Formats: sequence, structure tokens, C-alpha cells
Amino acid sequence: MKIFSTILFMLFCTVMQGQEKARKLDSLFNSLYANEKFNGNVLVVDSGQIIYNKSFGLANIKENKPLNSQTVFELASVSKQFTAMGIMILKKKGLIAYSDSLRHFFPELPYHNITVKHLIQHTSGLPDYMELFQEHWDSSKIAVNKDMIRLLATHQPKILFPPGTKFEYSNTGYALLASIIEKQSGVSFKEFLEKEIFKPLGMARSTVYSRRLENRKIENYAYGYGKNKENKFILPDEDPDIRRLVYTLDGIQGDGTVNASIEDLFTWDRALYTEKLISKAEWEASLETPIFQNNKKSNYGFGWMLDSSKIFGRLMNHSGGWPGYITFIERHIDHNKCFIILSNLGNGNMPYVAVRNILYDIKPKPGNNFKVSADSLRQYEGKYAITPDFVIKVWLEKGTLNAQATGQDSFELVPEKTDWFSVPIIQAKLQFIRNDKGDVTSMILHQNGQETPGKKMD
Repeated sequence: MKIFSTILFMLFCTVMQGQEKARKLDSLFNSLYANEKFNGNVLVVDSGQIIYNKSFGLANIKENKPLNSQTVFELASVSKQFTAMGIMILKKKGLIAYSDSLRHFFPELPYHNITVKHLIQHTSGLPDYMELFQEHWDSSKIAVNKDMIRLLATHQPKILFPPGTKFEYSNTGYALLASIIEKQSGVSFKEFLEKEIFKPLGMARSTVYSRRLENRKIENYAYGYGKNKENKFILPDEDPDIRRLVYTLDGIQGDGTVNASIEDLFTWDRALYTEKLISKAEWEASLETPIFQNNKKSNYGFGWMLDSSKIFGRLMNHSGGWPGYITFIERHIDHNKCFIILSNLGNGNMPYVAVRNILYDIKPKPGNNFKVSADSLRQYEGKYAITPDFVIKVWLEKGTLNAQATGQDSFELVPEKTDWFSVPIIQAKLQFIRNDKGDVTSMILHQNGQETPGKKMD
């Protein structure tokens, strides 16, 4: 009887803790929504159970259709974990090896010594395909993966570094992986994922979808929005600065274009604890990360950013961003926790740190209270060229410093110390560099362990 009472008491405490966490989550997202900083769906899992599942705002502003837990979102780069799983399934079937050369599948490409594994772990050194399309593509046409491969073969942009020597995030690599899946399976990328992943797991609201290219409509679909200069919600297609990007690249698959509901992603999270798709040994192997010279280690596995800590245990996550959408999924696999945030407000907030702290009852540390006056912030304004075709614009608006990269939504810069700003939405930092006279002349983007310089344009 005593043991039974103890179990009941522990159960009661667990329920009460879950309710308190849900209350805090509700307060967080209601506040963001009220201030037009968030529009989307949130699902939080604690000890394997959903403790919070709520929708905020509209899926379709024109038709006044609200979001719900079955609404389908464009996942952007969160798609990469499904592409990686597709490759793992091909390996399981004996149709590829991770050591296979890229030229084995596409001999027309001029890149030697790149393997499938290099593509999966972002260590191939391949240049970004977006620059190719900006220079060599008719903007009245929608490109597909075959067009990307043809441009690479025709123009042969130089490799950024010898394969396997460093990490650099590559959308090109994951688009090539989708094409490898098609070549080796004999079916489309969409058909393969549906047959091998979505249908076996019961992910009925998941698909591969290029909205502008395809002649089909998904019911209960979340259209992605941004805000114009008048602070009104608009579709990316209505924005003159980015409509070419979302139109011409709509058919490129593998680095993005997986669409799913938030409850389907919960199903995905649960399935990854099982052997429904691949064996436990194969899954554990996918969590290994490459080691470079001087024992420098990457933190990217097969479609996931990987980390670990005493508090969180093994942690894996991935963010996604595309005009109109910000997405995020994080799994704490030693503690059976997970949270998923899907937003169809491209320049909204992604409060993943706050959600993580609520899950673990961590009180946020007091901020450094580092304040910068508007006059001081103005000195950082300008355009910074990462490459000739990829520019980060920085400007001051209502006392806040903002930035926007070519073809992407804007984000807020949070001051940390002199000349250093954090970018929570993309898990990065910006460092501004001065010359001998004290003038800001360049910046360095710190992200995923990499440092990418950008010179200030005159």
C-alpha cells in the first residue's frame, strides 16, 4: 500500500511539473504572437509525452484560415535529415556505399575524391549552387536538380577546399544526394521518401512539394509570409527583392522541399528511437562526426547538428530557413525530450533557447545588459560582401540593428560586447572589424565552427 501511494505521488508530481512547463510555454508564445514576432505551431515532448501542442495565427491570410496541428509547413533545411535517412536506407538495401565517388553517379562533374559521406557531412568543399543560378539562369524558368548538375558540369566552379579537410554547410551537397537517391532507386525523390519513410511511419501529412512548380494543391497548407516596409504581411512572391529566388529555385530538392505537419514530425521523433527504418547500429554510426587535422572536430552528423552536455545529454537539432518560413527541431535522446517549432513568419522569432530552459526548469541567466546607443549602432550600417553575389545588409530601425542576407529574411542583431552581436535565429554571431582609424571595414560571420569574412562595400 505504501509503495502504491508513493507511485501515485510521483505520478502526481510529474503531471504538475508538465502543467507548469506548459503554462510557461504558453506565456512565452502568446507574448511573441501578440507582438507579431511569431506565427506557427509548437509541439513539446517531455519524457516521451506531449506536454504542449498549440497553433498561433493563420495558415492562409487571404482566406483567413487558421493553423492547426495538421497544417503542412515547408521545412526548409530541416528536410536534410530526411534526405540523409534516404541515403541510409539505400545503403541498407545495398544500392550505395558511403565511400562511393560522386563521379560514379555523375561522371560529367569535374570534382574528384568527393564521396557520398562527404556530401552528407558537409565536408565536400562544393560551392553553393545559388550563385550559379544567379549568374547563368533564365529567371523566367523554374530550375530542377538536373539543371543544377548541368550548370556545375558546364561552368565548373572551383572547389572551396580539398574534400574531407573541413566543414562548410553545403546545400549543393544535399541536392546532389537527392539526385543520387533518384538515380539508384529508379523513382523520384518524392516517391522514394513517401514509400520508404512517410508511409511506413504513418506520416500521412508529409510529402516533397515544390508549390510553384507542381500542378497540385495541398489542403491545410501554411503559406509563408514576411513583412514589407509598411509592416504588412506579404508572400515572398510579392517581394521584389526575393521573388526571383523563390521562383527559380522552387524545383531544387534534397536540401529543402520536404513538407510536413508538426504531428508528423512528432511521429518521426518517436520512430527514431526504434528500428523501423534502419538498425540501431546504423543509426549510431550516423551520429559520428568527422575529425580534421589538429583534432578539430565537426559537429554535424547525417542531417543533424550534434552536441552533448552534462545537463542535456546527447542533443541533436536542425534549423531551417527559407523566405516565409523558419523551422526548428531538437531531440534530447538521453532524456526522451523533443521540441518542434514551425513558423510561417519568415522574419519572426525562434525562441529555442527559452523552450530548452523551460523543459529543464533552468532559470535564464541574467543578461549582460550590454547596451549600445543608436548613434553607436549606426556605424555598423552598410552592405558586407561575403561573395560578390551574397551580401549581408545591416541597418538600424527603431533602435534595433537588423541584418538581411541575399535571398533571406531579416533578423535582429543582439549586442553582446563591443563589435560583437549574436544572431539567435540562426545560431550565429557577427563580429565587426575596424581599421587603424577605428572605422568599421568588414565583418566575420561565426557559424557552425566556421569563420566567414565579408568586406564592407563602399
